Amino acid sequence: MSSMSNIRKNSFSFFHLILLISLSILNGCLSPTPVRRNIEYYTLEYEPPAFPNLKPLPYVIHVSRFQGAPLYDSNKIIYKEKAFKSDAYHYHQWRVNPGDLITYFLARDMRQSTLFKAVFTAEGLLLPSTHRLEGRIDDFLEEDKKNLQKAVLTATVTLLKENEADIGKSILFQKQYHITEPCDQKNPSAVAAAMSQAMLHLSEILIMDIYNHLR
Repeated sequence: MSSMSNIRKNSFSFFHLILLISLSILNGCLSPTPVRRNIEYYTLEYEPPAFPNLKPLPYVIHVSRFQGAPLYDSNKIIYKEKAFKSDAYHYHQWRVNPGDLITYFLARDMRQSTLFKAVFTAEGLLLPSTHRLEGRIDDFLEEDKKNLQKAVLTATVTLLKENEADIGKSILFQKQYHITEPCDQKNPSAVAAAMSQAMLHLSEILIMDIYNHLR
């Protein structure tokens, strides 16, 4: 009698073990596979500003890489909806750091303007420069207020004369530029388009300021 009881008990335990294993496998097969979203990357796009009927100047400009405030020293697309609070899109990023974006496009626009003898960045510096342009990014974000979205670009820029022993005389000017452009929609593509227009306006104003100070 005891022997039969043990056999039934063992059979019952074995049945439950097989059932648990089967349920685990079935549950694993039916569990939804997590969807892995790809990150989308954005850059700036605009035609360089034109400066007709201006005489080129005999100066070589070195555009140093723009440094970003801590919040903008990354590839994240930052947006702000409330005071003292900012956030970033999870699956949308700038192709490169905003400091690199501004440095590249500003140097490109200065070269295309033909207003200076030559324009280089640190990576392509081929000749001794007569002047150096330095900058800091203070804002580079989407700002949301009362159903109105806009791209905000603020930069502090300093133009310096190279090989000047007197530091006071080496600084030709320092100025902060604050540009805003409305976004058509609340999404990263609209932010990239609005930021492109902001960069165009910054470039156009800054190049004319540099030209007027040097001539």
